[in-house]
Amino acid sequence: MIFVMEKKHTRRLKEKFSNTLVTKQLICLDIPDDYRFMDEELIEILKSRVSEYLEVPE
Repeated sequence: MIFVMEKKHTRRLKEKFSNTLVTKQLICLDIPDDYRFMDEELIEILKSRVSEYLEVPE
């Protein structure tokens, strides 16, 4: 399972690594690149979106 932040990242990965991604699940979290490094709001959004697919520690 591979997580990406934005739809454009999904497109770029598919263009560049299409053969490698055939057997992978690519999941777009649809989070715009508008946050600073380790931004608390971003961390909460990430936890929320990723928790649909993985168990996220508190």
